[in-house]
Amino acid sequence: MFHKYPIYLCVLKKDLIFKHSIFSVMFFWLSKILSFLIAPLTWIFLGLLAVLFFKNQKLKKRFLVGTIIFFLIFTNSFVTNLVMHAWEVPAIPRQALEKNYEAAIVLGGLSFWDHTLDRIQFSRSSDRVFQALELYHLGYVKKLIIVGGSGSIVYPEDKESIEIRDYLLAIGTKKEDIIIEDQSRNTHENAKYTKAVIDSLGLKGPFLMVTSGFHMKRAQLCFKKFEIATTAYSVDRYSGETRYEPDKTIIPNTACIQTWDVLIHELFGLVVYYFRGYI
Repeated sequence: MFHKYPIYLCVLKKDLIFKHSIFSVMFFWLSKILSFLIAPLTWIFLGLLAVLFFKNQKLKKRFLVGTIIFFLIFTNSFVTNLVMHAWEVPAIPRQALEKNYEAAIVLGGLSFWDHTLDRIQFSRSSDRVFQALELYHLGYVKKLIIVGGSGSIVYPEDKESIEIRDYLLAIGTKKEDIIIEDQSRNTHENAKYTKAVIDSLGLKGPFLMVTSGFHMKRAQLCFKKFEIATTAYSVDRYSGETRYEPDKTIIPNTACIQTWDVLIHELFGLVVYYFRGYI
């Protein structure tokens, strides 16, 4: 009868892997839905809908006032800059670094594949890869570890790190100096799968973490959880010099809504990661 147990354990293992896979997919979809629900623009839109459809005049007025206040806060450049300046991990000049980093860990979320033109297209966060590339060419880092799989529901086969690697090869970067991790879909998985890659290659560090300033806190906490110590090299900053001109203090700037969206999403992610035990 004992010969049956290995078969049972194998089935049990497959069942656990399947359940974990289902949970990962559900978490992935849920994160996309929540990203929409916690966006300031969504709140403003829902406030306007409430003003439009509610019958109670007193309630209409309250929602109208609340929506206007929300709009003024989330479009104020001065307030937005102060908040982001307090949140982002400060950037340092490259001259402050020592030229002895074994690799720069470059987090994805900076590009997507343009299926119409069949080429990579970079977003604002592309500063991550271009700043890391500069450090590589100037001798501050020996290798580039490009991290990130697919963040797309429609095109799960699009692996960002592979696409970035191909771009770097096309512009003359040495193949042996590019390492990729192409399985992760979020920051927790970035750290988890990068740990596996680092261990498999026997890399000991030191490592430089290259990601956006607003994302650096969560990224370093996730990598620390997997015992990967990194030096922060913040790029793609949303905060800047505090200025008191009218266009920075009074005139609404709709670009600020996107900045708040980024910050709220990051704060929400940090809370979720804390309760999930990821950090």
